Amino acid sequence: MDRILGGTPEHSIGALPIVALATEAGAPRNALTQRHTDLKKDFYDRVRVRGQTPDSEKRLRQQVRRLKELRAAGAEEIAQLKADVQALVGSLHQSTLENQLLRRQLSAGAGVVRVLPQRANDA
Repeated sequence: MDRILGGTPEHSIGALPIVALATEAGAPRNALTQRHTDLKKDFYDRVRVRGQTPDSEKRLRQQVRRLKELRAAGAEEIAQLKADVQALVGSLHQSTLENQLLRRQLSAGAGVVRVLPQRANDA
């Protein structure tokens, strides 16, 4: 830990994620993340004291930002789809009313039904 934080790593590139600490110590990463959580916490605390943000936190913040953007885009799309549904329901209702009126006129004999001549390509 001291070598990484001191800028003189021997076995890693000197980055500040827990993976670099594990590499520098010659230990598997899961040993630090699962069994020696106290060392992991101490490492990240020391990184923060130096005024730096751990790489894992930077990645998480970036992912949170992307997810918020996706959520906002999804909310906009949902709002547009709801508006479209309302417009379509209105059009369907209007068409249904017009259809009912035409059927009533037809059954009452009030309307004149004319057969239009067929065009050659309609036949």
